[in-house]
Amino acid sequence: MSARHDPAPVWEPTPERQQRAALSAYMAWLAEHRGVRCADYEELWRWSVNELEDFWSSIWEYFSVRSSAPYSSVLAEERMPGAQWFPGARLNYAEHILRGQATDEPAILHASELRELQTLTWGELERQVAAVAAQLRAHDVRAGDRVVAYLPNISEAVVAFLASASLGAVWSSCSPDFGARSVIDRFAQIEPKVLIAVDGYRYGGRDFDRLKVLSTLQEAIPSLAHTVIVPYLRPDPDTSELVGVRRWEDWVAAPDPPPLAFEQVPFDHPLWVLYSSGTTGLPKAIVHGHGGILLEQLKKGHLHLDLHAGDRMFWFTTTGWMMWNFLVGCLLTEASIVLFDGNPGHPDLNVLWELAERTRMTCLGTSAGFLTTSMKAGLHPAGAHDLSALQAVGSTGSPLPPEGFEWVYEHVKSDVWLFSTSGGTDVCTAFVAGCPLLPVYVGELQCRALGAAVAAFNEQGEAVIGEVGELVITRPMPSMPVYFYGDPDGSRYRESYFEMFPGVWRHGDWIEITPRGSAIIYGRSDSTINRQGVRMGTSEIYRAAAAVPEVIDALVVDVPGGDGELVMHLFVVLREGTDLDDELVARIRRRIREDCSPRHVPNHVHRVDEVPRTLSGKVLEVPVKRILMGTPVQRAASVGSLANPASLDYFVELASTL
Repeated sequence: MSARHDPAPVWEPTPERQQRAALSAYMAWLAEHRGVRCADYEELWRWSVNELEDFWSSIWEYFSVRSSAPYSSVLAEERMPGAQWFPGARLNYAEHILRGQATDEPAILHASELRELQTLTWGELERQVAAVAAQLRAHDVRAGDRVVAYLPNISEAVVAFLASASLGAVWSSCSPDFGARSVIDRFAQIEPKVLIAVDGYRYGGRDFDRLKVLSTLQEAIPSLAHTVIVPYLRPDPDTSELVGVRRWEDWVAAPDPPPLAFEQVPFDHPLWVLYSSGTTGLPKAIVHGHGGILLEQLKKGHLHLDLHAGDRMFWFTTTGWMMWNFLVGCLLTEASIVLFDGNPGHPDLNVLWELAERTRMTCLGTSAGFLTTSMKAGLHPAGAHDLSALQAVGSTGSPLPPEGFEWVYEHVKSDVWLFSTSGGTDVCTAFVAGCPLLPVYVGELQCRALGAAVAAFNEQGEAVIGEVGELVITRPMPSMPVYFYGDPDGSRYRESYFEMFPGVWRHGDWIEITPRGSAIIYGRSDSTINRQGVRMGTSEIYRAAAAVPEVIDALVVDVPGGDGELVMHLFVVLREGTDLDDELVARIRRRIREDCSPRHVPNHVHRVDEVPRTLSGKVLEVPVKRILMGTPVQRAASVGSLANPASLDYFVELASTL
């Protein structure tokens, strides 16, 4: 299987853009100071993955990483998992965000369905971070303690995170649209000391109270010593049912807090915990380190996103998706970031385009789904809004189909840089990315990111070009997980990425590397459900579905629709005498919405007689997904290893109708 490549690019950088690109300045610096001369991006990429130590030490030096203790080597041990980066170094991620910024310049522009557009300057951001850090310290939060947040994408979340990081405490966040069960499954694993949460939120014009959920969290997470409420839905929420509540306004009220002191921590000291689920067990609690994320985000924000002073960087995200952490990392550049909390389709699909106009946004990052939805709705943003400041549009979360590229250039801006990216929670970055020096081809991602040794492996574990294979990373990256919580021997970490190809990171996506060095993503090659970029394990969805009394077994997959959007199908086995009527479908969907998240509500619910399983009882999610995508059943599954091979007949028939 291979894509057909249109040789004509739909966008090329002008000579002026290439000249002012941060990547061009970095390449000139490499030539002058390191003697590394690369004729083009492909040559630079090859050097960056072949000479890992030289590359990452150049990032350290070029961006003047501040360390209170020097490192003894760049990569003490190259192995996956377990690579040891920059041993001996002591630093702090938050210090690098808050250093040297002009106090009167905007750091964050933020708006929501509950708040008008506001601006937080660098000076005010630093004052609030200092105030909250002082409060955390006064409440006995120390390096290594966990601070968790049940917050929407608002400025308070950024402030709380930076305050936590400044102390060396470990941050973790969930969006308030996550149900109590999903939040408990995540936060309880890491035994947090402090919870910072909103009383509720507004989405699509509807208000959602979260005080009962907070009470449930307090009961289910005994390690919580302090709960801080951010009044968001109402100015004075009734917190009488909660224990030991503090008010956010009291925490940030100090007009002259003590100066920020940045705890100096080892390079691999935990910065935050993100979550990515598998098919069994609790969500994986993925720990990333201060130094690894710092280097990755310095590289990404400057060299791949090409952010400069005066730029305004936006990505539509929630605090439950790694793109929020990615967006905050853009503050490591001189650009401002733009936050939005709410429904991008309420009251209509012009919300984000209007925000782009009002904020003079220079980069609008969103999902492929939003772009294709805007396209289907017949939107013409270029005619309805002043997008003169817009220089780039980013797309991620799922593959952007070719017609999505064409719509952007016809209806958004004819000279905009449209970059489609792909990465993952697991490394908290995009390893197939945009590049300001390269052309854009329809349906393709411009390049493999610097320092990311990405390849497409066939079934024999051989790198292939021009063919679809498993997306793998063959050499370590500093932002790979330090470890998983609750995985003392590292077995779950190894099983998650290194079972298929020992010593090589297998990510779980299908990818094709084209002869020109660009890439095409074909979706997940494993069973994890990816909805709007937020990955959730099938086990969580099964548990929610099984809570409906009529459901006795289930199987869930998401497959690309005709327009490239992912469509989620839930197949249920019901108790005898039960009909799958509209009322039952509504209850199943409601339970998944409440226990998991609104993103993971299935598009379609089907009744089946039985769920296909192996002789050992494992659900055949990946083979079913492949059958629904058109793979012949003989190639999709080893029928001889099935306990009930006739169960596949239903899916073969369904595939012919999709």
